[in-house]
Amino acid sequence: MEMLEKDQEIDLTIIPPSGPAPAERSAVRARDLSVFYGDFQAVKDIDLACVANRITALIGPSGCGKSTVIRSFNRMNDLIPSARVEGQILFDDVDIYGPGVDPVEVRRRVGMVFQKPNPFPKSIYDNVAWGAKVNGFKGEMDTLVEEALRQAVLWDEVKDKLKESGYSLSGGQQQRLCIARAIAVKPEIVLMDEPTSALDPVATLRIEELLQDLKERYTIIIVTHNMQQAARASDYTAFFNMNAERAGYLVEYGRTEDIFTKPREKTTEDYITGRFG
Repeated sequence: MEMLEKDQEIDLTIIPPSGPAPAERSAVRARDLSVFYGDFQAVKDIDLACVANRITALIGPSGCGKSTVIRSFNRMNDLIPSARVEGQILFDDVDIYGPGVDPVEVRRRVGMVFQKPNPFPKSIYDNVAWGAKVNGFKGEMDTLVEEALRQAVLWDEVKDKLKESGYSLSGGQQQRLCIARAIAVKPEIVLMDEPTSALDPVATLRIEELLQDLKERYTIIIVTHNMQQAARASDYTAFFNMNAERAGYLVEYGRTEDIFTKPREKTTEDYITGRFG
């Protein structure tokens, strides 16, 4: 099987658990997704289509499988020996867990930013250039690095100290450096697992503003425990909960304004109003 050709047409229908389908193209879809760690089922029968060039927030109580779901979107769960994935994840109409699909290429096309800033022990320049070098980039590296740093709204702050360590930056700057590193390899989707939970309110707001710019170029899927952040920053919201066996499941998915003002499910209303979680 050829791996996710760039010129393939994407035509995945978005079907939320209930209600009408949004009239927008989806970039990636989980279909009947279940993930196990050994004998423990972490998530069960997830059907979720994330809209292209929009921000989708995944919310829900701790342990409901939000991070497990997004780690499935770029096969990061493959790195956990006990993990097992059932169902499909469709990207460019290809099941990324299908035979012949290269997980390294999946991770290039679907980038990830983690909860805590994790710059490499390298210069600011080399942090951004590293992924491109590994992927055999043959173009003008200085231009690529500057472009990625500009997209991450970091260029003006670091352009005179590109040879300094990434560790010399503040926490918020380090996280924007990690975003620049992720987008330097030209992904189509950027996954973010609680990217502002370790940051102060000012740095958090900078990241949220940055996301609004980035969604013009990328599809963004973000896990957050911050209800205000989900309401402010996302276009779509998926609410997850746990069943009696502590397996995560999707309760409700739709436009963020609908989820927060007129949710279809009582459980969703109880969660976003702070009655549990």
